[in-house]
Amino acid sequence: MATERLQKLMAKAGFGSRRACEEIIRVGRVTVNSHPATLGMQADPNTDDVRVDGSRLKIETTLIYIMLNKPYNVISDEDVAGKWPRARDLIPVEGHLYPVGRLDLNSEGLMLFTNDGELAHRLTHPRYEHPKTYRALVHGEPDTKTLTAWRRGILLDGEPTSRADVSLISKTKAGTLLEVIVREGRKRMIRRVAAALGHPIITLKRIALGPLKLGDLAPGAWRRLSNKEITALQDIRMAPAPRRRAVGDKPVRRPVTPTSRARKPEGQPRRPSSGKTGRR
Repeated sequence: MATERLQKLMAKAGFGSRRACEEIIRVGRVTVNSHPATLGMQADPNTDDVRVDGSRLKIETTLIYIMLNKPYNVISDEDVAGKWPRARDLIPVEGHLYPVGRLDLNSEGLMLFTNDGELAHRLTHPRYEHPKTYRALVHGEPDTKTLTAWRRGILLDGEPTSRADVSLISKTKAGTLLEVIVREGRKRMIRRVAAALGHPIITLKRIALGPLKLGDLAPGAWRRLSNKEITALQDIRMAPAPRRRAVGDKPVRRPVTPTSRARKPEGQPRRPSSGKTGRR
């Protein structure tokens, strides 16, 4: 095997997406031939001794794809304090399985667990814009103006959120049920947007992740993906990466220049020149 970047090798070994593996390297948990690893380092697992937390890196040969319906009060990833049960513990399958598409403690719904680090990277990195679909029960009744603002995006921490597809499903005594489709993954973004618009979330459930649909899988239950679902994921894995945008998804605004600032509306007469070339 030719040399490859450490984060790519670790992703193949099931330690998560490349971004997650970069963080593992950054905090000093990886060594190469007994020396601390650094970002950008390359290695060949057949000839180099690559270790994570002291254990030799093993490249997974069998790819595993499992869907879980995460219930409430279960944590998506590690719980350092040990206060909450982990979603991974609900899946009695051996090996490194990385959670793709984390959910808040108080949210439920579809999570994908896999040892396919490249797929995890493509499904979670905002560059690829894969849709995530949620059912959100919110307080009150959002009006048309509020839903339009949500669809167009609002400012969070000084940065605009990406456009979202927001549809009204039904109105109930408890609140309003919405379907929300987003293509970025800022932490607690749907909850924060809903709260900022005056309609805090009551319940939030993810029902789709890319081509995967939760269907009637019961809370806390899991299943291996079908061949059809795996083929759909492999199409994502093998698709060419989209071209990078020069300015992200923000609209390009024409810079304000002295000429544009002084431009007069059509039909308005210009003020006669005084003959002076400037102020004194």
